Amino acid sequence: MDNIKKPQPANGKLGILIPGLGAVATTLIAGVEAVKKGKSQPIGSLTQMSTIRLGKRTDDRNPLIKDFVPLADLNDIVFGGWDIYEDNVYEAALNARVLEVHQIHDLKEELQKIKPMSAVFDKSYIKNISGPNVKTAPTKYDLALELMEDIKRFKKENNCERVVIVWCASTEKYIEPSIIHNDLSLFESALKNNEANIAPSMIYAYAALKMGVPFANGAPNLTVDIPALIELSKETNTPIAGKDFKTGQTLMKTIVAPGLHARALGVNGWFSTNILGNRDGKVLDDPENFKTKEVSKLSVLDEIFEPESNPALYGDMYHKVRINYYPPRGDNKESWDNIDIFGWMGYPMQIKINFLCRDSILAAPIVLDLALFMDLAKRANMSGIQEWLSFYLKSPQTAEGLRPEHDIFKQLIKLQNTLRHMMGEDLITHLGLDYYQELVDSM
Repeated sequence: MDNIKKPQPANGKLGILIPGLGAVATTLIAGVEAVKKGKSQPIGSLTQMSTIRLGKRTDDRNPLIKDFVPLADLNDIVFGGWDIYEDNVYEAALNARVLEVHQIHDLKEELQKIKPMSAVFDKSYIKNISGPNVKTAPTKYDLALELMEDIKRFKKENNCERVVIVWCASTEKYIEPSIIHNDLSLFESALKNNEANIAPSMIYAYAALKMGVPFANGAPNLTVDIPALIELSKETNTPIAGKDFKTGQTLMKTIVAPGLHARALGVNGWFSTNILGNRDGKVLDDPENFKTKEVSKLSVLDEIFEPESNPALYGDMYHKVRINYYPPRGDNKESWDNIDIFGWMGYPMQIKINFLCRDSILAAPIVLDLALFMDLAKRANMSGIQEWLSFYLKSPQTAEGLRPEHDIFKQLIKLQNTLRHMMGEDLITHLGLDYYQELVDSM
């Protein structure tokens, strides 16, 4: 976030390119098109619906965020993307079964126009799905070059001034960082040598960053969370953000856990289980892919409670996460949390949370906000890791050696203060003492 400048205006069209035109992406695209036609409101989107306080509370300056910072207008957005299936976005939205059929039919003309480009796909990273719309090339480096050509062609054909990429494709199998991820030259050699430890998402990220296109990672994959791609993002002065959209159960955890921690209430155990039946659920039915998601979901509570700093309250906490594929439920994910807490004199209590959520309905506005904020960051000369966008992410990427901040309320303060700083407004600490000192001085 070095050398932040007041952002340049959002002139011209913004292309939002999405690897994975499945339930989340099609729900986003249909929603934006519905908003453009006056058929819906962008509920859940901070960029569109939320205000930001400027100056003192007594100043009564609370503009909408979209009126405060120069974001791309929804009418200037053009969507595109890649997918292993050949369905256009209209067909894909019907297959996803997130939205009512009549809503999708109302947008048929707009959605049919968006057809997926052939995807980079590796069956060894995602075993439970496959499709025909897949690129073939001699090396992973050649695949990256093909993606770069896709981006150039899309930008030209749609007359876009700028492009951003948000990963909405499936969770890849779990991999650990290795030596080839440690610097850019090793990574580029590994691309040319078809190294197994380079995942498809990394190929997309490399192609984007090489072209100076901002990249946000909505899955728990390693992707841009490696030194090589951080180096490339700095080299091309491009923002990156990740990882894993914070939607259902983890959203609840980052709301409830900070409250328990703030009140110094102890936690003995937190059992979390989910059922879902969409493509994501099918992918996560494979243990290798589930491990990637599990690591992302398990880290949240440890980072909020810091058991090593609070052993009496959280030192013996048992945390278990389960995800079960249940086809009849479709995109309507259901989560259950059982939280065993204790209070004064060690007396036990329990909290039960049953969240019947709609995964893609919660994720769609996150994708929109990340795309708009990443474009803003690029125009404000911000490169590398954008930790201020951790508000949207389960496993926020941070600079090496920094613990991620998972408390959603602190994340929101960080996001809002970044926008204030960007626009030359005073940061807000919420101290509030100056109001009362002014009152004393006036007496």
